[in-house]
Amino acid sequence: MPYIKVQTNQEVEAEQGLLKKLSAEMAEKLGKPESYVMTAMEADLKMTFGGSTEKTAFVEVNSIGLKQSMTAELSKFICEFLEKELGIDKDRIYIKFSDVPRVMWGWDGNTF
Repeated sequence: MPYIKVQTNQEVEAEQGLLKKLSAEMAEKLGKPESYVMTAMEADLKMTFGGSTEKTAFVEVNSIGLKQSMTAELSKFICEFLEKELGIDKDRIYIKFSDVPRVMWGWDGNTF
């Protein structure tokens, strides 16, 4: 049920490998089975941050049971991950966290 979407203005080599690594690490951080984690990436977008077209990213993290107490640690992890993997400075990354109610998350013809 966790869905992590990365949008960036950078070209990304080996996109699938990066998404698989992000999937495994986010599953661990969220305490969820990786079999439920979905990751997505939109690369090479036209984006600005602070009026600049330098490397930037926007990340969405949606999950059932996402606690506010987890967001600071997740933000640190995601920023460090993108800095290491894509060379994006931490201060050029925005992250949106959403705790989704079970009834509002569909899967396998039903909801959680």
